[in-house]
Amino acid sequence: MTARLLMDSNPVRIHPSDTIGIAARKIMRRRYRSLPVVDDERVFLGVVKVNRMLGIVLPEHATQQSIGGAADKFAALTLDNLRDKLDSVMDEPITTCIEKEVVTVTPETSLIETLLTMYHHERNLPVVDSETGRLEGMISYYDIGDLILQGGYSQ
Repeated sequence: MTARLLMDSNPVRIHPSDTIGIAARKIMRRRYRSLPVVDDERVFLGVVKVNRMLGIVLPEHATQQSIGGAADKFAALTLDNLRDKLDSVMDEPITTCIEKEVVTVTPETSLIETLLTMYHHERNLPVVDSETGRLEGMISYYDIGDLILQGGYSQ
């Protein structure tokens, strides 16, 4: 069994010309932890992660401090403040949020290597063709869980 049999071959994805607003809506609507970013030829460019979306709305100083220190200094922060901050960046390009250094697997990566990669990196995995750089699919924890609960593929 390989990554090809585990992956969603038509994942939700983002284009580099999309805005932060488009990415935020896709992430929240689907409750995803990350979304792949691909160009017109579906070449994989990186991912946009939900924690990066959160970092956009938090005060910059808060993200650079320990939890205890930040909590005291930003106690007056409200959901309205966060909404206002998000509204102010909704039309900005998503290119400012792309994480380019991303662990990937190929469609031929073995089941055990795929699972260990997910385990060690605690993230969903883009499945990228090593020759073309094209995104072939994504593997999520939910995809794996569904296959295990349903009895999976027999190969």
